Amino acid sequence: MLAASALAPGVSAWADRPLVVASKSDTEGALTGAMIALALEHLGVPVTRKLGLGPTLIVRSALLSGEVDIYPEYTGNGAFFTGTETDPAWKIPQAAYDTIRLKDAERGLVWLARAPANNTWLIAVNGAFARKRRLATMADFAGVANNGLVTLAASTEFVDSPAALPSFEAAYRFSLPLDRIISLPGGDTAVTARAAAQGISGVNAGMVYGTDGALSALDLVVMSDPLGAQIVYEVTPVIRVSALERYPAIRPALERIFVGLDAPTLRALNARITVEGEVADRVARRYLTERGLIG
Repeated sequence: MLAASALAPGVSAWADRPLVVASKSDTEGALTGAMIALALEHLGVPVTRKLGLGPTLIVRSALLSGEVDIYPEYTGNGAFFTGTETDPAWKIPQAAYDTIRLKDAERGLVWLARAPANNTWLIAVNGAFARKRRLATMADFAGVANNGLVTLAASTEFVDSPAALPSFEAAYRFSLPLDRIISLPGGDTAVTARAAAQGISGVNAGMVYGTDGALSALDLVVMSDPLGAQIVYEVTPVIRVSALERYPAIRPALERIFVGLDAPTLRALNARITVEGEVADRVARRYLTERGLIG
C-alpha cells in the first residue's frame, strides 16, 4: 500500500485494497478501460485491472456487487438497465446521461463526465455504391432499400432488437426482407463493415458503430440519422460512490480525459488497435502522454 504522502492531492489515505478497474471485452472497452487504469495509477491510486472482463451484463453485475469499482459504460445501456427502452429521453444525449445518472445514484453508482461521441448503431454503405446514388442519410438509404437494392450484413441482435433495425425502418419507412439480410450471431462490426466494403456475398451495407476504427480504413459511407431513430451511446466512467469518496481526485482527472474523446478521436484510436494491430494499453498510454494527461 502506498504511503499517504505518496498520494496525489485529493486522494484519500485509506487504501486498504486496490480499486478494481474493469472493462467489457471489446476494442473500445479495452481502450477506455486502460485510460481509466492509467489515470488512476498516475494519481497514485492502487489499481487491479480486470480489462476485457466480459459482456455488459457480467461487468455491470460485478460493479453492482462490489467486485468491480469502476468501468466505462454507455449512457444508452441505461435504457436496458432500467427497462425503459421506449422512453424518448434515451435518444437525446443530455437527457440520456441525466436519466441514468439519477437512477444509478440510488444504487450507489456515480456517472462521471461523458465522452462527446455517440457510439450508437449505424449503417454504412459501400463507398462506390453510395457515391453513385448520392447516399448520405438514412432517408436516402430507405429509398434504395425499398427498391430492393440493398443487402445488409448485421448481427442477429441488430436485426431483432426493436431499438435497432426495426427502429430505423419505422422512422424512415422502409423494410428490408430477411432474404436481403445476412444475419450473424455475433456483433463484430469488423466483419460486417468489411463485407460491405468488399461486396462479400453481394453485401453492400453493414451494421457499424459510430466510433468504429475500421471506418477510417475502409471505403464506406456512414448513413447519418437525422431523425434520431437510435438510442445515444456515449461512453462514461461509472464508479461506485464508496470508491469516489476514497479518491475524489478521480473525478476531475477522468473528466479531463473523457471530454476530449470525440468521435474522430475515438475512431482514430480504435483504428490503431483494430487496423494497425497495436495493443490497447499502449495506444491509451501514448494518447494520454502526448496530451499531458499523465506523465
